[in-house]
Amino acid sequence: MTTDPTLPRPRTVRWLLRLHRPALYAFAGLVILLTAVQLALAGPLADASAAGWRQFHACGMGVCTYDQAAILRYKDYYDYATDALDALPFLVAAWAGAALTGREMETGTARLSWTQGTSPARWLTVRLAVPAALVATGTCLLFWLHHRAWSAGLGRVGSAKRWYDLATFHANGPTTAALALTGLAAGTLAGLALRRTLPALVVGTLFTVGVAGVAQQLLPRLWPAVTRTGTLHQGYRGDGIVVDQGLVTPTGAHVSCISGRCDGASVNAVGYFNTYHPYSHYWPLQLTISALFLAVTGLLVLASYLVLRRQTGALRAAGTATAAGTKGVLVSA
Repeated sequence: MTTDPTLPRPRTVRWLLRLHRPALYAFAGLVILLTAVQLALAGPLADASAAGWRQFHACGMGVCTYDQAAILRYKDYYDYATDALDALPFLVAAWAGAALTGREMETGTARLSWTQGTSPARWLTVRLAVPAALVATGTCLLFWLHHRAWSAGLGRVGSAKRWYDLATFHANGPTTAALALTGLAAGTLAGLALRRTLPALVVGTLFTVGVAGVAQQLLPRLWPAVTRTGTLHQGYRGDGIVVDQGLVTPTGAHVSCISGRCDGASVNAVGYFNTYHPYSHYWPLQLTISALFLAVTGLLVLASYLVLRRQTGALRAAGTATAAGTKGVLVSA
């Protein structure tokens, strides 16, 4: 497929933003809403909940009143903000598959753009770069605010989540931003390959869910863990992301009990062992899993360009064959 060099090159970025204006407004609205909620969580909501918990602990065994509404309000808004931020990468994947490429390939809008001064490669580059910049900026702001809100309740709010809570761990760091970029690339590739809106939405979202699930299984083993032992009286020592737990025998051997219950008498156990990731491993784990997501994103982007080149090459060959056939008819006539 060729473009006429005499045609003016359209302002591709402006056209993209105008075409996807509803999604842009929805994303901006979500970022603004979550920003407001998380600023409140880091300030007045955390202060009110902390005061309620102080009242609760001051009650002792007696009957007294405390601000239960403030405690529950903080907990509910924290859960809402955390779940919304964790769901954002999958929403990006669904939008990218359905609207960013799938719908344009299905309706023929993409081919029309390629005949009006925009090459297929430039068309795809703009559709990857502009949303990626917006998504990365928005999610980075949100995870920073979430970490700030979580820190505000640490040690003050009794219902505050531990750092290794699955939802909190990802909402607190760059893994959310990296997975959102993976979702964008997965949805884009699904739209190009399937060229239909609904199938691309489903495939892009499911692929992103699969990548997140595999990464979660790999997470405890992406960084060297530490092991602490304790007596039978002490129990498991250490707090964090558990890799393995079990019993220590008199010979010092470790009997894993991570998949079931252990009977200490059956192995004549003398203590417990706990292999885990402490809080000091938070950033190494975050950065490692983020690097994994970005590597997958790079492969998906490469695959998108290869699929696009194959499709446009087939269209160019079909156009050349049609032109040759038309010329032959004219000559014979």
